[in-house]
Amino acid sequence: MQSVRQLAEEIVAREGGFVDDRDDPGGATNFGVTVHTMRRLGLDLDRSGAVDGADVRALTRERAVDIFIEQYYHRPGIDRLPEVLRASVFDMQVNAGDNAVRLLQRLLREMGQEVAVDGVIGPQTVAAAEAAARAAPDHIADAYGIARRNYYLRLADARPALRKFARTRAGGKGGWIRRAEEFIAPRFHLGEAEFNERVAAW
Repeated sequence: MQSVRQLAEEIVAREGGFVDDRDDPGGATNFGVTVHTMRRLGLDLDRSGAVDGADVRALTRERAVDIFIEQYYHRPGIDRLPEVLRASVFDMQVNAGDNAVRLLQRLLREMGQEVAVDGVIGPQTVAAAEAAARAAPDHIADAYGIARRNYYLRLADARPALRKFARTRAGGKGGWIRRAEEFIAPRFHLGEAEFNERVAAW
């Protein structure tokens, strides 16, 4: 079993360094930590009186790992979920906020569990996730990863500016899709032809 720090370090590696893409709703990011998160945490690293891109650039890899562990793993309660789900939900929580938990809750409802879709990991969500994991541990992990991939594809369907995150310039799978598929068994990955057919309307 990987430790939460190992999971966070892998997320930082996936996220990469400083990026300020005008099409990214997160704004300036470094190691995956957004300027909005840094403002919420009051991380004025250069002591200029405002948290801005300069502070994002100054963020260290180690601090990013600590932020992910504290703010995106422990704070939302991902440590309360079954182990089989933690890595993928944690990764998506960093990438999409509480949509990660809402996605899980919708999936659990589709699987017949009684759970509210509110983005909060409370006793009801924990019990439903544990029941699903006991019944089909491999299925719940793959089903969540597939639901996550579909979430990104639907987001790109609706917002053309975001398609570059789901498809490369060469037309292959973009970062969002590859990221989701890291948590899905290879037999459920989209083949090149399947992916091209799915995004043909773009």
